Amino acid sequence: MKILDKRADLGHGDVKKLLFSLSVPTITSQIVNMLYNLVDRVFIGHMQPAETVGKLALTGVGVCLPIIMVISAFASLMAIGGAPRASIAEGAGESEKSERIMGNCLTMLVITALVLTVLFESFAEPLLLMFGASENTIGYALDYMRIYALGTIFVQLTLGMNAYITAQGFATVSMKTVLIGALLNTALDPLFIFVLGLGVRGAALATVISQAVSAVWVMTFLTGKKTRWYLKRENLHVDAKIVLPCIALGLSPFVMQSTESLIAICFNSSLLRYGGDMAVGTMTVLTSIMQFSNMPLQGLTQGAQPIVSYNFGAKNAQRVRDAYFCLLRACFTYSMAIWLLVELFPRAFILIFNNDPALVEYAAWAVRIYMGCSGIFGIQIACQQTFVALGNAKTSLFLAVWRKIIPAHSAHLYSAALFRGQGVRGVPGRARGGLRRGGADELHILSPVPPLNARAGRCGSDWGAVKKIFNAKIKGEGKPLSFYFLRLAAAFHRLFLAEQHRDAPDAGKADERV
Repeated sequence: MKILDKRADLGHGDVKKLLFSLSVPTITSQIVNMLYNLVDRVFIGHMQPAETVGKLALTGVGVCLPIIMVISAFASLMAIGGAPRASIAEGAGESEKSERIMGNCLTMLVITALVLTVLFESFAEPLLLMFGASENTIGYALDYMRIYALGTIFVQLTLGMNAYITAQGFATVSMKTVLIGALLNTALDPLFIFVLGLGVRGAALATVISQAVSAVWVMTFLTGKKTRWYLKRENLHVDAKIVLPCIALGLSPFVMQSTESLIAICFNSSLLRYGGDMAVGTMTVLTSIMQFSNMPLQGLTQGAQPIVSYNFGAKNAQRVRDAYFCLLRACFTYSMAIWLLVELFPRAFILIFNNDPALVEYAAWAVRIYMGCSGIFGIQIACQQTFVALGNAKTSLFLAVWRKIIPAHSAHLYSAALFRGQGVRGVPGRARGGLRRGGADELHILSPVPPLNARAGRCGSDWGAVKKIFNAKIKGEGKPLSFYFLRLAAAFHRLFLAEQHRDAPDAGKADERV
């Protein structure tokens, strides 16, 4: 099947083929985009000697992740908040409104970048110490963060404005934006880190240069001849009537990403206190694996967003429904597949980031817990991102808050208290509460169904069939598929907890230390 190299016709053609054609480039973009920081961590983790310098440098860069997540979250605020609204306007035949939305969001991205740069350059050290840096890792963290923060404007322009290329249907062009920067970053990292001997500063510098090149590519396309929405000077003036609805819709992805930063702070603080640098380094690896595994899901939803938004604006309810069902099936299939791979082969994923035997053994059992219920995450992200594509700010924000703030953070605190008396066994002891987050993430999975039906009803179509995806009956027993998945997950948890008790680091000495 040919991948679309030109602008996709969002209103006609087979939805499955269209979703495939748009999703392959966006999935590639998401995976390649992950390389910006992933490649840095891979090279930094192998700085010699890996047992000391490499491990501490990797932990130091891991402490920077909350700040990097915040920077990306602000880009998503205006990108994912504005792009669906621009697509809806395009579907309704209001191209000029799409251009006004894009121009206003560009101005907001530039303002946000300047504020964040000043903030992070001024308060880098206290922020990093608060995020879990120790006296052994603060030097590496500062070296990386002070250079990375200078490139905030390029991150905002690349991530923020690239969404408007995808929203027009130019998925391949959007992929090239990310691909150019990532390949350049991969080439510059070993040169700056090892050949020039710049260490973590070289990794940060390579990332900034790569993002700058990607930003130039994006702005060149949006001011060129091929784009359908043009950046015009008269559209750069901020209009509250345009910006505020975009911010409202963008709050959902903003909360998802920024609270990831908040949760990372809580984890790092607890892990540093109860497990030391080894535990913080382990969490860095686990977070990297989770981010990497979620990239295709985000790519799928980004590929579906222009289809859903455009046809919603055009009042073509059947194509909206077809796109949603295709997205739901694809996301669920992928999330189950990656869940099985991580649970069965955890060490293979960990070795990508660090080859220190102690850290590999330490993280092998932890990643199974951390990813324990990720198999059904595809359902949640498909529903939530469909709400975003429909312009439903309230429901998408509710789901984001319900997933990221209430169950995940509460589970962290509860588990920390629950394992208070188990000495060094939580990572060790109490800190293992942070690694139990995976189960809490999925408690809310089925909550999107009723509001999704209600929202779809406004499009003039019978969407009651949506519930069948979530309540599919097993022949002869009448129980939902989710029931059997949860039983399977519980069996895995019992197996892995028994294995932990036997193989976890210092397990034999736990009782003596209580």
